[in-house]
Amino acid sequence: MLPTCAAGTIASRFLGALCPAVRLNFTFGEKMNVPEQIIIQKIEHLRTKVRRPIVVALDGGSGAGKTTIAERLMRLTEVALVRLDDFYQTVVPESQWPHKTPEQRLNGVFDWPRVRSEALEPLRAGRPGRWHAFDFMRGLGGAGTYSLKEAVTQVAPAPTILIEGAYSASPPLRDLIDVAVLIDLQSKLRHSRVAARGDNAEFLANWHEIWDEVETYYFERVRPPGSFDLVVRNDDHANPRLQPTPS
Repeated sequence: MLPTCAAGTIASRFLGALCPAVRLNFTFGEKMNVPEQIIIQKIEHLRTKVRRPIVVALDGGSGAGKTTIAERLMRLTEVALVRLDDFYQTVVPESQWPHKTPEQRLNGVFDWPRVRSEALEPLRAGRPGRWHAFDFMRGLGGAGTYSLKEAVTQVAPAPTILIEGAYSASPPLRDLIDVAVLIDLQSKLRHSRVAARGDNAEFLANWHEIWDEVETYYFERVRPPGSFDLVVRNDDHANPRLQPTPS
C-alpha cells in the first residue's frame, strides 16, 4: 500500500492528465473537513467517466450547513456555484402559501424552468450562466410578491457545477444532476442554527409554519435519504455515510 502522501500525489497527477481543466487546490490525504473530502472524492471518481462539467446538487434541510460546505468546496476546487435561492418564485403572493398543500408549495417555491435554462443548461454546456436573482431586501411589492434584482448575476463555467439549496435535487432538475448529495443534521441542531442567523422572530415563526412541513414531505416522500447518491452527516459526532449509487 502506498503512503498517503504518495497516493495523493499519484491521484492528483492522474486526474490532471485525464481532465487538464480541473485544478485541485489540495492533495488527496491532506487534512480537510470530512464532508468536503468525501464530496470531492465522489466528484473526481465520476469525472473519470464523464467528459463534461459535473453537476452536483447540495441538498438538505434549512440550517444543515449547505452554504458553508459549498463555500469550502469553492476554496478547494474550481466550482460554478448556483444558489437555488436566487430563483425563488415571484408569482405567488406570500399570503397564499398557507392555503396550499406541501406538494403545491414544493412545486411552486422556485422558478424551475429558469434554473434549467439560465443556469444549469448553459453551464453544463460550458457557457456562462446569467440570471436575475430574487431580491429579498426590496421587500414585497403591491401584489404581495417579491421581485428580481435589476443587476444580472453571471457565473463562469467550471469543471464542477454546484447547485446549493434545499430541494436542489428535486424532480424538475433530476435529469441534469450527476451527483445528489444530502447534507444531514438533526432537526434540533438545524433549527438552532437557523435561529442564530438573527432573523426577525415573527418572520422566522411564520417561515417554520409554512415550510417545515414542506421539508418533511420532501425528505420523506419525494427525496428520502436512500434516493441520494451521497448522504453526509454534518456534525462532529457522526460518521459520514455513503449511499450506493443506483446502477
